[in-house]
Amino acid sequence: MDRTKAIDFIKNFLNSSMSAKKQAQSFVSKNFMLTFTGGRRFERAGQIGEFNALRYKNVKKDIKDWDFCEYPDGRVVIYCLGTLYGEWRDGKPFEGNRFIDRFEIRNGLIEKIDVWNDSAEILLSRAGLAEDQK
Repeated sequence: MDRTKAIDFIKNFLNSSMSAKKQAQSFVSKNFMLTFTGGRRFERAGQIGEFNALRYKNVKKDIKDWDFCEYPDGRVVIYCLGTLYGEWRDGKPFEGNRFIDRFEIRNGLIEKIDVWNDSAEILLSRAGLAEDQK
């Protein structure tokens, strides 16, 4: 899978995971595993939106960059990074929430996703519990 096709594949997956959750499952392998910020693990693509609904009223990605790595064993790894913006569950808007998503593709399907973002730090700060507020 070349760089452009791999990135387009992930873009299509991300669009599906935000809207057509059943379609998103067609992008992932039967061994799919997603590890979300905080170590939360999910085995279905639709669980991304389900989890996000607990944290955000709405959330979108402003993707700044893509990295592509191809390995001799056939794996392709794509990193997607940028910021999140939207509304928290309480309706308060946010922006500039940094994220990095790592996608591991094998045999044309996503096997593994790792997700990191600043949401927890932002929520701790809003609650007055951030280290720099002590």
